[in-house]
Amino acid sequence: MTQRRLLILSYFYPPLAGAGVHRVLGFTRHLPGHGWACTVVCAGEEDYWVRDESLGRHVPEETEVIRAPGGSAISTLLRLGRGRGGGRRPRRTFAGLRTLSDWWLLPDSYVGWVGRATAAAAQRLARGGVHAVLSSSPPDSVHLAGLRLRRRFRLPWVADFRDPWVGLQYRRPPTAWHRARQEGMQRAVLTSADLVLAASRMHVEDLRGRSFETSGSGRPLSRLEHLANGFEPLVTADSAIPNEFAADVFTLAFTGTLSLMPDTDLFLETLHDLFARRPEARRRVRARLAGASESGHADRAMALGLTGIVEFMGPLPYARSRALQRGADVLLLWKPRGVGYRTAVPGKLYDYLDAGRPVLALLGPDDEAAELVRRAGGEVLPPGQRAPLSEAIERRYLAWKEGLRLPPTRPDWLAEHTRARLAGRLARLLDGLVEGAA
Repeated sequence: MTQRRLLILSYFYPPLAGAGVHRVLGFTRHLPGHGWACTVVCAGEEDYWVRDESLGRHVPEETEVIRAPGGSAISTLLRLGRGRGGGRRPRRTFAGLRTLSDWWLLPDSYVGWVGRATAAAAQRLARGGVHAVLSSSPPDSVHLAGLRLRRRFRLPWVADFRDPWVGLQYRRPPTAWHRARQEGMQRAVLTSADLVLAASRMHVEDLRGRSFETSGSGRPLSRLEHLANGFEPLVTADSAIPNEFAADVFTLAFTGTLSLMPDTDLFLETLHDLFARRPEARRRVRARLAGASESGHADRAMALGLTGIVEFMGPLPYARSRALQRGADVLLLWKPRGVGYRTAVPGKLYDYLDAGRPVLALLGPDDEAAELVRRAGGEVLPPGQRAPLSEAIERRYLAWKEGLRLPPTRPDWLAEHTRARLAGRLARLLDGLVEGAA
């Protein structure tokens, strides 16, 4: 098979960790099997506060990795000031830094990396042998590097959105001027890329509902395609259920980022309510929350008397995180609140569904992730409300006491969302772009 080469711009790549790394890692694992070799231009190995050294063994040997060191302003300050802190960052410090970045760093705090990434990518493109470029966000700054390369080298360019444009959907620009700048940068990407991918179907629909033709650029919106996040079916020794899952313990588990999520504290209060009604459950119920968090969550758990019941495990190696999912009695899902988040589908949701365990999700009724949870037989509850979550946990706990631990069940449609299949679809889209440009 004659191979083409894709240059991928992605700030996050192993050993850097976090939800965003797995989509791009999946591309580099599976695209070569569909005729596309990969070159990745990414940040340095110390340029984020969350790392997972174990992910390195999933990077194919043939993947060309070009690092452009120099992280975001916020990540660098947190790393220098706190080390990695067990995957916890100080809530007040981070909030203050983010507010400053919203004012002075556009589109985000990673904008300083754009020049380094562009220079590294341009040097590689000048050597030849690259047939297309893909930039994957967040951070949205990555697309500015893709835009510069598109204008200089005229190669087919794919703008891949794991989430909508952060500065407009998830944060409120501090002034009308800031909003106009964010909208202008987003517009330039959405009208200059040859193809725009979105991990959320709702995101695609929202973009299709807009008109960019009458804006300053006068250009139509680029071709849009939905390409889900998907999952990697791991069946390995280190993803087996760990020994610490005792048969006489009812385990609630959450994996993924806990930071900036008020429902983390709401869950702690929910457990406190449950134990007030059923004191005996304190001996049987355990909650394991794995992922990057803020220091205030552990303080809140201690104040509620949940020490020894709730464990903040910090970021775990990916295989261990998957094992935690498979061994839990109930998997918990929530995300930041706000209408802008309704289109966001957390990557871990597909991992949850692959684990086959019951899912309790705190999501809005029109949320795309809520639709997936319901399709898979999970339960969706309103975010921000303690009583429904407390009652749902109690109901499942009582069923568990009666010996009703359900066997793993995976929805039939989940097989269409493996990263191998999704990479095959991406390869066909890339083939079409290159052949159309020839």
